[in-house]
Amino acid sequence: MFVIVVAGLFAVVSGMNDGGSLLATGLKLPTVRPAVGLLILVVLVAVVPLATNQVALTFVTRLATFSGPGGRSAMTIAVICALGVVTVLSSRGRPTSLTLAVVGGVTGAGIGWGLPVSYGWVALVLTVGLIAPFVGGLASWAAIRTLLLVTDWPGLSRWHWAGFLLQCLAYAANDAQKMLAVFMIALGFTGAPIGVTSLVAVLFGLGALYGLPKAGRTLSREIIVSRPLHGVAAEFGSGLAVMASALIGMPVSMTQAIAGGLIGAGVSQGGGRVRWYAAAKIVIAWLLTLPASAVSAAIIAWLVQGATS
Repeated sequence: MFVIVVAGLFAVVSGMNDGGSLLATGLKLPTVRPAVGLLILVVLVAVVPLATNQVALTFVTRLATFSGPGGRSAMTIAVICALGVVTVLSSRGRPTSLTLAVVGGVTGAGIGWGLPVSYGWVALVLTVGLIAPFVGGLASWAAIRTLLLVTDWPGLSRWHWAGFLLQCLAYAANDAQKMLAVFMIALGFTGAPIGVTSLVAVLFGLGALYGLPKAGRTLSREIIVSRPLHGVAAEFGSGLAVMASALIGMPVSMTQAIAGGLIGAGVSQGGGRVRWYAAAKIVIAWLLTLPASAVSAAIIAWLVQGATS
């Protein structure tokens, strides 16, 4: 029961951390109202894993094997450590990637508990995760150049809808599946039944309702002097980067991709729009997140495994 409670808490915190970030990029356009956008996001989080759950399987079976004895305990430790690291950094004004924290926690807990860890997959996931924000930034740079050529202010609303839907679809196919992975371990299955994905989506939506104001302010105001065009370009850039990663089963952080997209959009019209100090704080938090999660999870898993063996 405790494992299931932790899985539910993780889904709520994911909503707080990720949901606001997804809705933030278009807050300066009235096209997609927050309530409508959140409903679309929740539905996609529930439905898309029914078609593909490859990213969830990467967390469950490819980074480390959690199907054997102690797997549930190790995953629980990984999630708790990931939540702890993200909470500490966020409380110090350094918002970070929950996905990055989970990758670190899963790897560290696997090592500490003595489970089989695939260091090749870990290295591959980290490499793709490092590249994704740059891909999002480059795609956003190209998107804003294209949008300036093909649309005017009234037409921007249609592009906003397209970019937002792409971004939400990409999140459901990739980043959101970290929540499904935790429930897979907690409930002991490798599929994605509609009942479980619906529960994940509802819990995520509740967290997003709470976290929208703070997360939205961080991304839409602090990184760049944002205009509606920047938000739309960032939606396309981050959506393309995260969807491409999902196609090869690589978990990446949507918040990292969005941040890269916003920076790319800002740089396309002059680097002075980017608040580099705020961007640097976020990058430093990313660099601290994975090792902090991995080390804490490894130590706690080793201590718990030793005490129970």
